[in-house]
Amino acid sequence: MVPYGFLFCKKASMFLVSRSNAILLNTMITATSIFYFVVLIFSIIVHEVAHGLIAEREGDPTARNLGRITLNPLKHIDWIGSVILPLILIISGTNFLVGWAKPVPYNTENFNNGRTSEAKVSIAGIVVNLTIAIFFGLVIRAAIMFHFATVALIDSSSIIVLVNVILALFNSIPLAPLDGFRFLSAVLPYQALPTMRAIERFSLPLLLLFIVFGWAFVAPFAFHIFGWITGIAVPL
Repeated sequence: MVPYGFLFCKKASMFLVSRSNAILLNTMITATSIFYFVVLIFSIIVHEVAHGLIAEREGDPTARNLGRITLNPLKHIDWIGSVILPLILIISGTNFLVGWAKPVPYNTENFNNGRTSEAKVSIAGIVVNLTIAIFFGLVIRAAIMFHFATVALIDSSSIIVLVNVILALFNSIPLAPLDGFRFLSAVLPYQALPTMRAIERFSLPLLLLFIVFGWAFVAPFAFHIFGWITGIAVPL
């Protein structure tokens, strides 16, 4: 199994796969790379649907009215950003993969509990990704403990865990438009909002700098979380 590092940006659900000392990229179209791609797309979809479901529970029906609370990928995929561009990059053998999906919209003015509702909606996607990672981590642990582990089961479950851990970790970064920024904006005192707005103005270049220079230092932490959840090391 070739471990991939996926960086996820909530701005139009952009994701990027970068190569570093800790992150390897297989530039050939293989069954493993296709499985990574499929897992990533559906993990992003589940992440977005979670935002819509919690927004609906908190009083905003926008996502439901637009038909976006569904696992149907056709409702979420941006064909250029989610399919055509990534496939072109894979076929051309580049060292990175970038694309995006449609974000699930919500209207904060409809929330029942104001900023508390906004905080819940903001963190919903992260919680769902971590829940998926923990579930498949338990599958790996059970398979090893009860002696029904196979290479296919461990590898496929490991991919699901790793992708969802990195999606959750990257989304937790407190830079706009990631979920971590929106969560902090909702829970910090009102006095902090001018500072958050100032940070938001510079978030895009800061995020790009982080992707280029900072992720290599954070990725090993994601691999440690993978180990805590599964009880095994990331296969290299």
